[in-house]
Amino acid sequence: MQAEDAKRQFLEYIEIERGRAVKTVENYDRYLTRYFVQMKIRGVTDITEQNIREFRLWLNRQPGIGTGSMKRRTQNYYMIALRAFLKFLRKRGIEGISPERIELAKLPDRELDLITPAELERLMKAADGADEKSLRDKAMFELLFSTGLRVSELCALDSDLDLTQDSFSVRGKGDKVRVVFLTPAAKTSVAAYMKARKDMGEALFVNIAKGRERGERLSPRSVERIIKRYAAKAGITKKVTPHVLRHSFATDLLGNGADIRSVQQLLGHASINTTQIYTHVTDAHLREVHRKYHSRSK
Repeated sequence: MQAEDAKRQFLEYIEIERGRAVKTVENYDRYLTRYFVQMKIRGVTDITEQNIREFRLWLNRQPGIGTGSMKRRTQNYYMIALRAFLKFLRKRGIEGISPERIELAKLPDRELDLITPAELERLMKAADGADEKSLRDKAMFELLFSTGLRVSELCALDSDLDLTQDSFSVRGKGDKVRVVFLTPAAKTSVAAYMKARKDMGEALFVNIAKGRERGERLSPRSVERIIKRYAAKAGITKKVTPHVLRHSFATDLLGNGADIRSVQQLLGHASINTTQIYTHVTDAHLREVHRKYHSRSK
């Protein structure tokens, strides 16, 4: 079977049957194409352990962003795409090398971008104000910290959000639906913003600048710029993004005793391994337990 034909079927499969995001499909297409071109893959039988190993060596010698070679995490993305492609071939009864033969490079523990509770409070207060723009921005911050939404999920919300309920459903990665919960502060902030709105736009969070763009749905990039501006206003020197507020949501729950499986569900992580990056919070709690109760620590 021609490799390009198999790739096309694979990409259609992950988009339609597996419900992967269009961006994911585009990335997989790029990763596989680069492998096919570099290793001169024509048919699926051309895929061998030897040329995969040669491709990994080639990737490792490619320049990365800034100085140094391509990051191992980025190299792993290529291998994840190739492994998924090989699993698809096996599912279709097409013989080839086992996907399990592809091992991912070991990565160092991921470091989280976090802000302190005091910095989070300053960020929230930086958006205090009675004008429509300030009310919108405060509502966004409170909603992000209340729910742990991804910025794309926040931007996709519509203005028909039912604030009489304490929860609502959101469609996240892989088209999966999960329930998120509203704090009283988030409900109050969103209600105040909705009351102050002067447009009839469908989206919950919209551009309120003057001109023809007023009332248009905010993009993730716009939300990132807004948060960056308020972080500077609050005197926070660290990089603050919507994802940092998602991190703060997770660490706040874990730090107050939530179990990691529940946090996994609230974040919409497909795998518990993704949520494990937050275990430093529970590790800190265990350290305190050890210090307090171990006989040699007294």
